[in-house]
Amino acid sequence: MTNTALKVAAGWAAGSGTLALSWAVSGHGFPFGPGDPRNSSSPLRALDADVGAPLFAGVLILAAVALLAMAGTDRPSRFARTALAGYLWLVVAALLFVVVDVRALTFAGYLPMMIGGFPFGWPPVDYSVIFTWALANEVNAIVGGVLVTRAVVRWLRRTRNACESCGRTAVSGGWTEPEAARRWGRVAAYVAAVIPALYAAVRIAWGLGIPLGIDPGFLADMHRTGLVWAGVGLASFALVGSVLTIGLTRPWGERLFGRRVPIRLATIPASLVAMVVMSASVSLFTGDGSEKLFTGEDRAAVLPMLLWPLWSVALGLAAYGYHLRRRPPCEVCDQGVDSAAGLVPGSRAGAY
Repeated sequence: MTNTALKVAAGWAAGSGTLALSWAVSGHGFPFGPGDPRNSSSPLRALDADVGAPLFAGVLILAAVALLAMAGTDRPSRFARTALAGYLWLVVAALLFVVVDVRALTFAGYLPMMIGGFPFGWPPVDYSVIFTWALANEVNAIVGGVLVTRAVVRWLRRTRNACESCGRTAVSGGWTEPEAARRWGRVAAYVAAVIPALYAAVRIAWGLGIPLGIDPGFLADMHRTGLVWAGVGLASFALVGSVLTIGLTRPWGERLFGRRVPIRLATIPASLVAMVVMSASVSLFTGDGSEKLFTGEDRAAVLPMLLWPLWSVALGLAAYGYHLRRRPPCEVCDQGVDSAAGLVPGSRAGAY
């Protein structure tokens, strides 16, 4: 199974690297840099296509070679293990937190409103401005980052004599045990729930006409154009996210209306949100005008956004703690016990 994951990730890297090579050869198609008309929040906004396209091609094709090399060895030397995994972790970080910018989080936040309001012509947006070549490549980067992460994690487990499916070893105990995960996961979940609630409180205040952290004239303009209600919509989804995050540490997050909640139904969305929040954080602190976060007149309005890196880490930990607490005995290595599966008794069958 590990070799399959490595080969799938290598296929993605080779395909994306070949696409980048075509950008370099043709001189057309590079989605980022000065040629991106909406690049103000992108860490790559100054990366010229003449440099960026061959750089992307080289990095990704080398990643494909590294992944295939990993598929061919179960007992690498310490240097090879560190070098291969280290390079690929750098590639993952670049894909998820440099290539992907705040547009991914913005798209995710507005998507429910766009779907619900589309039949009614609301919100009044130009979809050609939203669904861009740059956004498509950001989505591709997220897919690749997830595939490479999964492949590297499984390979590292295999090379340290752990179960490549669940990561357990013959030595039990420690912070990954269900009881320990329940304790630190609860703290992480509540931290991750508070931060988007603070963001929502600011936007709801604007909807109520309270100029919290912004100029009253600017708020009046937002009410006149209707832009403020888009912010209220985002606030509503942020509050829903806060409630669902608390569910990661509550019994109703495991069994709702008498039905068991599949583990991945909770952990996959939370993990994806954690990833795009971190990429948005990088954009926030490196984008055009980022210095105004600390010196501008509206800094009170952006204060909750300054906590986004903490939100990302806390949400990722909360999701991982939920997984550790509820995971059933492994079907591959048969380690783990049913009785410690979570707050609500569960079973192995269909847990995920």
